[in-house]
Amino acid sequence: MRSLRLLSITAAAMVISGLALFAEKEAPASARMVDAGQKFVNSLSPELKKKANYGFDDPERLRWFFTPQQDKQKNYTRKGVRFEELSDDQKQAALELLKSGTSKSGFEQAVTIMSLESILHDLEKSGAMVRNPGWYFVTIFGQPSKTGTWGWRIEGHHLSVNFTVDRGQINAATPFFFGANPAEVKGGANDGLRTLPAVDDLARELAKSLQDDQRKAAWQGEKQFPEIQENTPAATREVVGISMEKLGEAQRDTLLKLLKAYTDRMPPAIGELEYNAVKQAGRDQVLFAYTGTPERGKPFTYRVYGPNFLVEFLNAQNDSAGNPANHIHSVWRHLPNDFGLKTS
Repeated sequence: MRSLRLLSITAAAMVISGLALFAEKEAPASARMVDAGQKFVNSLSPELKKKANYGFDDPERLRWFFTPQQDKQKNYTRKGVRFEELSDDQKQAALELLKSGTSKSGFEQAVTIMSLESILHDLEKSGAMVRNPGWYFVTIFGQPSKTGTWGWRIEGHHLSVNFTVDRGQINAATPFFFGANPAEVKGGANDGLRTLPAVDDLARELAKSLQDDQRKAAWQGEKQFPEIQENTPAATREVVGISMEKLGEAQRDTLLKLLKAYTDRMPPAIGELEYNAVKQAGRDQVLFAYTGTPERGKPFTYRVYGPNFLVEFLNAQNDSAGNPANHIHSVWRHLPNDFGLKTS
């Protein structure tokens, strides 16, 4: 596929912390994840394993960033093993782990996000930030197994996929962050390529469909929502917006399609559980709020709240070529906690 051709780094009920409650339904996904995790770890040399492997309780497990992480000398500061230091077989093993935590379309989006670093490198030349598609990092927390508790993360600029596995069952799938710069490639061999169109287009469609009284509840002004908070547990933002209950049938369908665009990034069984939790929340408990202007090319941000989830989206920044509102950040998170953390 087009997105795969872009990749230059390889040769080739409520769901807060209880996904394991649905173990029978999602067992194939968890089994693939355990297998992929074991194969990746076993493929590493002792030196690379030391870089990739942390204890499950290490504070590093709860650190997550979607922004470039480098020091003043342009050295990377993320933890884990970099794709660029893996052999072709090891890269393939890492990608199999990523596949175990994504759907087919989610995997294609993820590798396209990685490949956009090459486009940024060409656009920015000798800019302040390192743009390197090999700067995506794999980190394993604990030992992949069907009996213990372990986790993993694949992360780099505009990508942070985090999973927690407990006794062979997926316990948490968040934070789950996808971003894109440029959101739409303008010019060159990949002109017109859009990595994350659905999470942008469906929300703008919903905003445009609102009647005056609905818009008063949903629209929060021109000033964009604050940036997504990385390196933090999930936290409830100020709850504002219009409830699904006050939307028309077609508008509700659009909102559900929007939410499904997020959950469809995940393995089908996990995505289905997340999506069902949205529907089970009740129409009056799911709220949509946005800022800015829903026209393409105009700054636009939104949030969708539920009792146990938070969606945040921003497309307000210029891309690296200066095109306005062509830079997406989007995330699916659990409330009150990511990473399978229990409430106190």
